[in-house]
Amino acid sequence: MERLSPLDATFLHVEDDVSHMHMGLVGVFEGPPPAHDQLLASIESKLHLVPRYRQTVRFLPLAAGRPVWTDDPHFKLSYHVRRTGLPAPGGDAELFRLIGRVMSQQLDRARPLWEWWVVEGLEEGRWALIAKLHHAAADGIAGTRMIARLMDEQRDAPRPDPVSWTPAPEPRQAALVGSAFADRARWAVGETRRAGGAIRDPKGSLSHAEQMLRGLAAYSGIVRSATPTALNGPVGPHRRWVWARASLSDVKEVRSAFGGTINDVVLAAITGGFRDLLTSRGESTARPVRSLVPVSVRARDATGVYDNRVSAMFAELPVAIEHPVERLGSIRNQMTHLKDTHEAVAGEALTSLTGFAPEVLLATGGWLATRAPQRSVNTVTTNVPGPRVPLFIAGRRMLEAFPYVPLGSQVRCGVAIFSYDGNLGFGVTGDYDTASDIGVLSAGIERGMAELVAAARGKGGDGRPAARRAKQRTT
Repeated sequence: MERLSPLDATFLHVEDDVSHMHMGLVGVFEGPPPAHDQLLASIESKLHLVPRYRQTVRFLPLAAGRPVWTDDPHFKLSYHVRRTGLPAPGGDAELFRLIGRVMSQQLDRARPLWEWWVVEGLEEGRWALIAKLHHAAADGIAGTRMIARLMDEQRDAPRPDPVSWTPAPEPRQAALVGSAFADRARWAVGETRRAGGAIRDPKGSLSHAEQMLRGLAAYSGIVRSATPTALNGPVGPHRRWVWARASLSDVKEVRSAFGGTINDVVLAAITGGFRDLLTSRGESTARPVRSLVPVSVRARDATGVYDNRVSAMFAELPVAIEHPVERLGSIRNQMTHLKDTHEAVAGEALTSLTGFAPEVLLATGGWLATRAPQRSVNTVTTNVPGPRVPLFIAGRRMLEAFPYVPLGSQVRCGVAIFSYDGNLGFGVTGDYDTASDIGVLSAGIERGMAELVAAARGKGGDGRPAARRAKQRTT
């Protein structure tokens, strides 16, 4: 039995009939697809490596504490791994429609919170795998590691025999309530010890406090409403989804030419996509598009821990800037400033403050935390690093991978980025009724990246590296 963290539990509390809090990954594989029994055997042989896939959420009576993960005594792998097919011709449009339908369905809370869908019938004999995982179980990085552990790094990897598994006995209600009070007592003791540590190390504590205060000051500007656009408003339960592609080597080439980070380059391309989307809708691009940018605070050695360890920063995407290199420069300067103000540190501190909150208050606070800020942002852009090497399942190589990001209330489209085997896959999620044109956004992302690459190679606009331009201005 393992208790959900405050942040993990929040993703359960904020879920409703229209905001489904599962994330996802779409992998495209070489064909032919494996037989279903072969695929199940491949997964089952490694299922012991990801215990969360056999666990379900158990809520406490009278909201006495946060929910816990318990073994599912009725676990059936065949329920979670499903198979479907595309109508001819099995192109991108048909796949996108299917993904939108699959992602529009809420996960069953009475069972472990994940599903895999095998999709046959893609062009060129390929097949796809749609993976769904509730955000309460993991953040993007941990969720990616879960999927990777069920796959292989070699085509002909040996297939071990399944490890025998017997579910732990279900805890009784009294034990659940008692453990909740014990956890709160341990939390209080831990806070007391941390306070003692602050006394013993006043300089370190003051430094951390200074960083948090600077971050909170930066956060204070986020409570104001974002620029009103059709990017915000009520959403329904149904989703649309499309993808976009980029080469990681191209992104690195742009970074080398103009400075910044890989994430800066990616945000610049996404900014170009939103500029195209707003322009196509006849909306003004004079004001920036404010995006929530999740930031991992996971320790490098926390490779076997599956939960949510994220904070957030808020970026103003400069859609008013027409020139792609100038857009990149604006984002680079802004992200440097956000890191200097320690927004992510403040965000992590705010989420940790809920550790001692009674469950009923946590539920209410989680609802407010994810809905009130949604009126202060226009979109979400999240970048998840994936495996750098090719992965295989049942001997089939995953050729490409694209992420899925859930939509919160009032946010009608979001963008997720996933790096895999030298490429970047963009997954664009939109509300079915109000964002039917997200294809314009995905095409704009690819165009924005192409413009940056052309500029880096000196083929479009002013493609000279920033240092060389500065030198020429001074001579």
